[in-house]
Amino acid sequence: MQLITRHIRDIPDFPKPGILFKDLTPLLGNHEALSFACRELVRPFRDAGITAVLGMEARGFVFGALAAHELKVGFVPLRKPGKLPAATDSVRYDLEYGSAELHMHVDAIGPDDTVLLVDDLIATGGTAAASLELARRAGARIAGCAFVVELDFLAGRDALGETRIHSLVHY
Repeated sequence: MQLITRHIRDIPDFPKPGILFKDLTPLLGNHEALSFACRELVRPFRDAGITAVLGMEARGFVFGALAAHELKVGFVPLRKPGKLPAATDSVRYDLEYGSAELHMHVDAIGPDDTVLLVDDLIATGGTAAASLELARRAGARIAGCAFVVELDFLAGRDALGETRIHSLVHY
């Protein structure tokens, strides 16, 4: 995983004082590291019968779409309100300061689907838990979640219950 960690930089005091931001844009800019990360994200799930990968706006779109390509399945974007053109289901969830909402097309997945949720980073787990709720409401089976980075000290995996979690790098 050193190939990945070499391409993650720390940005102190972003987006506010006291936060040490894990910037994955250097990873996105390096073909070798990005390819390796995408292969490793899906490795434990290759034989899980996945039919779709879910990714939440915005960096989840990048890693999720690449993971879907690796698995040769479709990609389902989970979007902010007002961004999807057809009928959607939505879930509101709490953030550290305020709340947020995710939407998914109602016809994106269903009971015949097995899904993998992919994102760049898991912190407190609120966004991932909300994403899994949308998948459950649609009747899909959840194979697990895959993250490039997990901030262990924030215990985000606790918010995901018994869901199988695979993270490449832990801080």
